[in-house]
Amino acid sequence: MLAGLGWWWTVDEMRGMDDGPWTDLGGFGWFVLVWLVMMAAMMFPSVAPTVALYSRMTRTRTSAAPPMFTAGYLLTWTAAGAVAWLIAAAISRVGGDVLSWDQGGRVLAAAAVIFAGVYQVTPLKNVCLSKCRSPLGFLLGSWRDGPTGGLRMGLRLGGWCLGCCWALMLALFALGIMSIVWMAVIAALIAIEKTVPWRSFATYGIAFVLIALGVLVLVAPNAVPGLTIPDAHTMVM
Repeated sequence: MLAGLGWWWTVDEMRGMDDGPWTDLGGFGWFVLVWLVMMAAMMFPSVAPTVALYSRMTRTRTSAAPPMFTAGYLLTWTAAGAVAWLIAAAISRVGGDVLSWDQGGRVLAAAAVIFAGVYQVTPLKNVCLSKCRSPLGFLLGSWRDGPTGGLRMGLRLGGWCLGCCWALMLALFALGIMSIVWMAVIAALIAIEKTVPWRSFATYGIAFVLIALGVLVLVAPNAVPGLTIPDAHTMVM
């Protein structure tokens, strides 16, 4: 339900704001709020099995632990969004118009998406994804009692999830952070790799899709469905 509300609010808030790759992020407070809701919309469906299992395991102990667990998970992603905004601001200040589409933006967008595909098959991705795909193993291996323990466990799960998905989020920035289409695509890829039983097929399949998409962005961006090509007046982060 919370994920559904997040999608509804995000679609309404972002209508008409997609300026394509490296869209301007706006003010810090506004972006962090939008990012928080985006993460709830995108990540809650794939983390729901872990939260449900944790809720059953703490049912006879305290009802406050599951909300704290979820809050810790979102807090990690909120901090990641704040860091992303700061990095974007630093790039804008130091690099000027380096992310403009007709400067280096097109090449950098393609490189970011290709990198996300390559990251899919790295050992670090494998370790982080293993934690996300094994709710019981994660919970038993990092158990802490009480609401404070739930918060700490949520923070830790968010950290593993961030390690698993940060390159996909970089691809989202490269394709258009304010695009509902690309937000839905990345959310679907995250859900697939975390939930489908055919792990190797999902991992290598997603890697192939991302690399092919990155090549298309570089050589034939107009052929990419849903990609907004920035014009000369578009602001970049």
